[in-house]
Amino acid sequence: MQNHKLLRRWRRIDAPGLELMTLSRDASGLTVRSTLVYAGEESYGLRYRWELDASWHTRTLHLERTDDAGTSLCIERTGDTDWRVDGQVRPDLAGCHEVDVSATPFCNSLAIRRLGRADGDLLALFVDAPSLTCQPSRQRYEALGPRAWLYLDKGVADGFNAQLDLDEEGLVASYEHLFEAF
Repeated sequence: MQNHKLLRRWRRIDAPGLELMTLSRDASGLTVRSTLVYAGEESYGLRYRWELDASWHTRTLHLERTDDAGTSLCIERTGDTDWRVDGQVRPDLAGCHEVDVSATPFCNSLAIRRLGRADGDLLALFVDAPSLTCQPSRQRYEALGPRAWLYLDKGVADGFNAQLDLDEEGLVASYEHLFEAF
């Protein structure tokens, strides 16, 4: 497979915020680099580098706050559904299928790819972006069409739901209530 790069930009709909993401593909997998700024009530900046295998499964994720907080987080997959955070094994995250970072719509594409075209539930390793804390969270995705999905949170934000529309690459183009590509 030849090297392939994609650039995506998202803006927040619910509050001022932007994200600029670059996705690079080669034979070994994908590297996603992004910088985002959230200028809402609890403003923050965040940079991440997401390493994925060729099947779009997380290998590692490095997150770093770029504002005065200066905190960082490193998440590593150590088995199919086992995880290490900042070098520490996290048994409480065992069983999580994929990572979900609250500040970006990119992660929803990972969950949808994991499910294929079928409706389904999965356990996500949820990362709260402002605090960079991790916890398991149950999610459900229901196909509404070839590139449209209904996301239902059954965990951290129980009861929240939104329609997700994907672009031709399978990345979120529109996330009802929160994000849109531009």
